[in-house]
Amino acid sequence: MSDTVRELRPKAPDSEKLTLNLGFVDLGQIDLLVRDGFYANRADFIRTAVRNQLDRQGDAVKQSVARKQLSLGLSHYSVRDLEAARDAGTPLHIQVLGLASIAFDVTPELARQAIASVQVLGAFQASPEVKAALADRIA
Repeated sequence: MSDTVRELRPKAPDSEKLTLNLGFVDLGQIDLLVRDGFYANRADFIRTAVRNQLDRQGDAVKQSVARKQLSLGLSHYSVRDLEAARDAGTPLHIQVLGLASIAFDVTPELARQAIASVQVLGAFQASPEVKAALADRIA
């Protein structure tokens, strides 16, 4: 049976892994808070700290998103979306704060015909071939 089961669409991750360096004293303080039960683990502390800082800067983020005309959240572009843009003669200017993804069945040729520029603050998911085809259009 396993020979007949295929994954139709690869599952995209819902987060991005970051690596950061902290001083030993800061790390020790985090470990103390984790040990005392304030946080489940180091990652929980860091996620909470990031969310708190983003909440404090929320108005500045909203103003910048509006000023730069960014789409907020998840934006997915299918073959149909790109064909429509190409056929209408209006190439897309992808500007996203969050996640922008291009379907894995989009060809590099279609991507170049339909996408004029890509600016993503967050994560950009596309096949390696499409990313290579758009390399000169990704800011």
